[in-house]
Parts: sequence; structure tokens; C-alpha cells
Amino acid sequence: MLPFARVAIVGLGLIGSSIAHAVRAQMPTVRLTGHDADPAVRARARALDLADDIADTAGAAVTDADLVILCVPVGAMRDVAEALAADLPADCVVSDVGSCKGSVAAAFAEMLPGVTVVPAHPVAGTERSGPDAGFATLFHRRWCILTPAGDADPAAVMRVSTFWERLGADVEIMDARHHDLVLAVTSHLPHLIAYTIVGTASDLEEVTESEVIKYSAGGFRDFTRIAASDPTMWRDVFLSNKEAVLEMLQRFSEDLTVLQRAIRWGDGDALFDLFTRTRAVRRSIIEHGQDDPRPDFGREHI
Repeated sequence: MLPFARVAIVGLGLIGSSIAHAVRAQMPTVRLTGHDADPAVRARARALDLADDIADTAGAAVTDADLVILCVPVGAMRDVAEALAADLPADCVVSDVGSCKGSVAAAFAEMLPGVTVVPAHPVAGTERSGPDAGFATLFHRRWCILTPAGDADPAAVMRVSTFWERLGADVEIMDARHHDLVLAVTSHLPHLIAYTIVGTASDLEEVTESEVIKYSAGGFRDFTRIAASDPTMWRDVFLSNKEAVLEMLQRFSEDLTVLQRAIRWGDGDALFDLFTRTRAVRRSIIEHGQDDPRPDFGREHI
């Protein structure tokens, strides 16, 4: 039995379009409606046949939905929730895909009082954005973290969990504050570091007469992939989860100081111990199926 028969997706970028593709592939009888604030994105979504109907307003997209998923930057979540609140069916479930859950929960509580809400975060993505970037297998064997409130309807939580499992995801339920702390370490801080390193390299380009780009090694290229992610989304992430990000950034700065001291004083044992420990973390990620075990991340080499 399908967890939902009518799904509305508001926001048709990478995640929203991937949900549409995945629903079409795994639950083809589900009626899909969609909306995006950008008219050009709506036109492209129609050309790609992402949904049965692409509405011109958020309210029109959700009028008969039993699941509404907000796939917009976390900074826009409050305004979008306000825009569609009056058109939500009484028995629908509202969810989202934001990577910061505390701010989303606060926005939903303010703008959607009395509505059944089950926030979610599919921990999946690429550096690409827009409706053309989506694909049906994006969530396969990736985690989707649900952060329902303590008084959330258990039946609604189960339906949203089943929905993501049908799309190929592994589902975990977590407290919103704990989620934000964990993701600050595993996602938000790495992106902040990548943006910083690539920005520093860009500043050095003039000094080195283009050698930074010309001789970029694999490690730097991987940072540029992360730093190519959607700037609007990541601006909102850092501002919405600033307490957890700042806490992790402080810890990182302290660890970086220790590493700096080891290099300055020639402490090879300390460096070797750290690098050995971090190799074990990489092996654990592969063992959990969260990355490609092939050399160079599975890149094809001609």
C-alpha cells in the first residue's frame, strides 16, 4: 500500500526534481504536483515532465495533496510555509528536505500551527543544481533523517518514513538539535573549509601566475567540487545553523593549532598517529556503503 497517493513538491531544484524522478520510478501511480518560484524553472519542469501538473503558485500545488514536501533553501522555509498555509488540506502531512532542522521546526511551528509536520533531511546531493540536475537514484542507500517533534503523530512519522524507504533511502529518526550538531561536523564544516580553501587559491592565482589552477592536484579538485555547490542554499545553511557550525569551527580551529604545532616542532609521531586514525574513518565510511571504494573515488581514467 502506498504511504501517500498525492504528493506536492514545492521547489524543483536538485532535490525536488530527484524526488519527482524517484516517485515516478518507484511509485508510478502517485499523482505528482509541483511548483517553483522561478517561472523559468517551472517551464523547464514542464518540459521535463517532472510532474502531472506544475502549478504557478505554491497554494495551487498543494490544494489536494496528502504529502507536501518543501524543497527550498532553509532561509526561505518560513515564507513558503506562510504562502501555502491557507491552501493546505486539513489531513495532509507537511515535510521538507532542509539540512538544518531547528530553524525549520521553528518556522513550521509559527506558520503552520495545527498542521501535521514531519521534518526530514535526505543526506544526499551533488554539486549541481536546478531541475535538470535531478535523477531517480539520488537517494539510493543514502540516509534520510527524520526529526519529528516529541508529540508528532506516530502514524504520520511512519508514513513519511515508508515514503523515503520506497525511494531507496535508509531512514533514521533523530532529535532536531542533535541532527544540527552532527551535520555541522559531517556536512556544514567541510563545505565551509572547501569554500575557504578554494577562495584562498583564487586569491593566490595572481601571485602564482595561474599555477594554482594549472597544477591542481586531486585533493584540491575535490574541494572545488564541494565549493561549486549552490551558494544560496549554503548561505542559508550557515546562517540557520550558526550555533552548531561555530561550535564545530572552534573545535576545528583548536585541532588545527595542534597540527600546526606538530609540524613546527617536527613531531612526526603525532602526525603519523593522526593520519593513521583518519584512514580508519575513511575505511568505516566505505564499509557503511557511503562512498565508492575504488581508487580516486571511482573516477574513470583514460
